[in-house]
Amino acid sequence: MNRTSYHIPANYTDAGRLFGLFEMRNGVEAVILCAPVLGLCILLANVLPVSVTAKIVLSLFLLVPVGGFALIGIRDDSLTRFLRIYIHWRRSRRILIYRGDPIK
Repeated sequence: MNRTSYHIPANYTDAGRLFGLFEMRNGVEAVILCAPVLGLCILLANVLPVSVTAKIVLSLFLLVPVGGFALIGIRDDSLTRFLRIYIHWRRSRRILIYRGDPIK
């Protein structure tokens, strides 16, 4: 009986990810969250009388945390998934009261 062994490449589990690191859902959320921030940066760049370097630094100061937070997510979940779970938990939580004998 012949047994054939197959080599599974190291990047097998990276399919469906951006750059092999971020899920597609997180990438879409990052683009959606960064678009208004980018618009704000463009508006500020037209209004503020500072140098180009200062405008770039200000834009990066605003865009990188928002985009990075959206790409990474919270506890390996996307932001919308985490928000949905959190809202569900807040609505369905209860106070547990034990009115029997004390546990010994």
